[in-house]
Amino acid sequence: MAKDTESFVSAPADDDATDDDWAAAMAEQALADAAPAAEVQRANIFPSFGEQTSQGTLLNELDMILDIPVQMSVELGRTRITIKNLLQLAHGSVVELDAMAGEPLNVFVNGTLIAQGEVVVVNDKFGIRLTDIVTPAERARKIGH
Repeated sequence: MAKDTESFVSAPADDDATDDDWAAAMAEQALADAAPAAEVQRANIFPSFGEQTSQGTLLNELDMILDIPVQMSVELGRTRITIKNLLQLAHGSVVELDAMAGEPLNVFVNGTLIAQGEVVVVNDKFGIRLTDIVTPAERARKIGH
């Protein structure tokens, strides 16, 4: 029985030690919170785009992204057909599109409409002459609708 009493008596002593550890940790935290905050220094790994920079510096920063490839596509028009009609297409089939003849073509970069234009032929190759550039404000307005 004495053995049980000793373990019972020693258990509260361990709880007191745990309470003292928590009290010490809380006191340390309170002391850290009360101390004036040290000046946080940011690493200059990446430049801030909000800072005032000279035009030459901005061009140097843009040079880093100029070689990144993007997907550019031109859309003549769209249509929806059933799989049955799709399977019936053969050489010489005509598919009606939703665009009218003479309407501007849509130019997409990575799936985002950036401009409209018209078809041109240069040295037996097709090209597109841009007639209207979509501004960032117009792109934002289209997203909202």
